[in-house]
Amino acid sequence: MPFSNSHNKVKMNYTAEQEYPDLSQHNNHMAKVLTPEMYANLRDKETSSGFGVDDVIQTGVDNPGHPFIMTVGCVAGDEETYEVFKDLLDPIIEDRHGGYKPTDKHKTDLNPENLQGGDDLDPNYVLSSRVRTGRSIRGFCLPPHCSRGERRAIENLAVEGLSSLEGEFKGKYYALKNMTEEEQQQLIDDHFLFDKPVSPLLLASGMARDWPDARGIWHNDDKTFLVWVNEEDHLRVISMQKGGNMREVFTRFCTGLTKIESLFKEKGHEFMWNEHLGYVLTCPSNLGTGLRGGVHVKLPNLSKHQSFGEILKKLRLQKRGTGGVDTAAVGGTFDISNADRLGFSEVELVQMVVDGVKLLVEMEKRLEAGQSIDDLMPEQK
Repeated sequence: MPFSNSHNKVKMNYTAEQEYPDLSQHNNHMAKVLTPEMYANLRDKETSSGFGVDDVIQTGVDNPGHPFIMTVGCVAGDEETYEVFKDLLDPIIEDRHGGYKPTDKHKTDLNPENLQGGDDLDPNYVLSSRVRTGRSIRGFCLPPHCSRGERRAIENLAVEGLSSLEGEFKGKYYALKNMTEEEQQQLIDDHFLFDKPVSPLLLASGMARDWPDARGIWHNDDKTFLVWVNEEDHLRVISMQKGGNMREVFTRFCTGLTKIESLFKEKGHEFMWNEHLGYVLTCPSNLGTGLRGGVHVKLPNLSKHQSFGEILKKLRLQKRGTGGVDTAAVGGTFDISNADRLGFSEVELVQMVVDGVKLLVEMEKRLEAGQSIDDLMPEQK
C-alpha cells in the first residue's frame, strides 16, 4: 500500500548510510532514538504484511517537531510491528511513557466501581467531560497500512456489531461518504464529526488514503456514546456529556466498551492486546489503556499563574486548547486530561483527572477571591 517511497525495494541497492534520513533538525522521540547503526540493522526487516522500518518512521521524518507537544514520530502498521522493530520501538515507548521498561507488565481495570468520587466536579467551572480510547481488531493491518478491502471488512464488522446494541447504547451508523449535508452539519454542531485528516502527522502516516471510503461515525440516540470507525485506529470509543459528572461518563464508557468487546468475540474477533503493551494501537503514544479522560474547565486566573505548568506536571495532567491538540485556550478554558496511557490502569488514570481537576478548581476559586494558593501546591504524583 505505497504512500511514500518507503516500499521501494530499489533502496536496497544503496547503502544504509545513503538511505539514512536527515534528522538533524528533528525534535521527536523517533529522532532521539534512531541511529545509523540501528537503521542499518532494521532496514531489510519487515512484518509478514510487508511493513518496514521506513514505513514506521516516515511520519517522524516528514514532521520534524511540534510546537506544543513532543510527538512520537512513528506508527505501527500491524500488531507485529512492535515485535519486529522492538529495537527502535522499545526505547521510544520507554522515553514517551516515563520509563516504562520492556520487562514491565500493563494493568487493565475497566470496573467503574473502583473509581472514588467523580460525580462532584463543579459544573460552574467544568463545562463537559469525556473519556475516549481506541481498539484494534486482531488479524487486520492498522490504518497506516491496511488495504481497501481490509478497511471495508472492519467497517462491516463494526456496523454489524454496533447495530445490535440496545438500551442506552441503541444508535445509528453514519458512513462519511453517504452523509447528507444536514446530517453532516448536525454532527459538526454536536462536535462529533471527524473530517478528512489535515494534520501532517496523520497524512504522512498514510492514514488518509482512499478517504472517505469505509470511514464513519456511530452514536447512540442520546449522543453520549460514539464510535469512530477507521480514523487513526480501527475503532475510537468515546463517552461524553455536558457538566462535571465524570463518574457517569466513565461508567458508560466501561459498560459500552465491554459490550462492544463481547460482540466482536461472538463474531470470532478479538482486540489486539498483550500483557506488556496492553491494548495495541497505531501510535505508540496510545498503547496500554489508549485512554484520555478529559474535561473542558474554566481556569482564567490559575492559567496565568507562574506555577500552572508545574502544577499540571505534578498532577500528571496535560493541557490543550478546547479545539484539540494544536489549539490554544479560549477565554481561559482548557481541555485538561491525563498525560499517561501506559503503566496505569483505566481507573487510575480517570482518578488522576478527577482528583487533579478538583484541586485546579479549588485553586481557581481561591485566586478569584484574591487569596493565596501556596498551601494547595501538590506533591509529584
